[in-house]
Amino acid sequence: MKKYGTIFILLFSILFCFTWIIGLGWVLVDYSSTTSNQEPKEALSIDNSSINKKDGIQLLALGDSLTRGTGDDTGKGYVGYLKESIEKESNQKITLSNYGIKGLTSAQLAKQIKETEIKRKANHADILFITIGGNDLFQGGETLKHYNKQAISALSRSYTANLKSMLSTLRSVNKDAPIYLIGLYNPFNDLENSSITSGIVRNWNNETAEICAAFANVIYVPTYDIFQQNIQSFLYSDHFHPNAKGYRLMAERVAALISWEVETK
Repeated sequence: MKKYGTIFILLFSILFCFTWIIGLGWVLVDYSSTTSNQEPKEALSIDNSSINKKDGIQLLALGDSLTRGTGDDTGKGYVGYLKESIEKESNQKITLSNYGIKGLTSAQLAKQIKETEIKRKANHADILFITIGGNDLFQGGETLKHYNKQAISALSRSYTANLKSMLSTLRSVNKDAPIYLIGLYNPFNDLENSSITSGIVRNWNNETAEICAAFANVIYVPTYDIFQQNIQSFLYSDHFHPNAKGYRLMAERVAALISWEVETK
């Protein structure tokens, strides 16, 4: 009896080992099959697209005291009001870089635009705004006060050459972003000989508009008509720069020309 018991235990042990070996084989085969069908896991990496993607809309404002906002007690100027308008309309974060300098001439701006920092800002800008030419033409009122046709023609030639240079530079670093160039108004419209001064300003603006039209996506923004009537209601106490009301009207004029389907780079 003891002999049969020993044989039974031996057979049971052999069967158990055989079953265990078969089971282990199936597990290994299943594991191998499962892992071979899985896609390999990618190594942890940084999403470069999220780093390079800009946050919102980048605005760059260049030019003279009008870009600086001189005469606006709030300090916003037309650029500040425009920023608020674009922010509201686009529902995006707006970053504004304002490099406006009081008294800046077209020659100085053409030089400034070639600076490394300005070119870098221009390259990343989604929209650019420029006011320039007033200091070239008016020169504190002296040019129109002592009218000289030949002198004004010389000023115009210098200005147009500088304007072409600065637009060429901007387009070389940013081929797509719209550039809004704001035209001149006549701050002396209510003074003596206003018909002469107004004619000079209109001719100056016409030349500016023609140059803008020669460049892709450069938009000339007229402001002459805004200040044509009741000009003192829109001028600061210096009778030259716009006040807050005048700057708001300028901003509204520019905003009306902006395509709100702004594509950030």
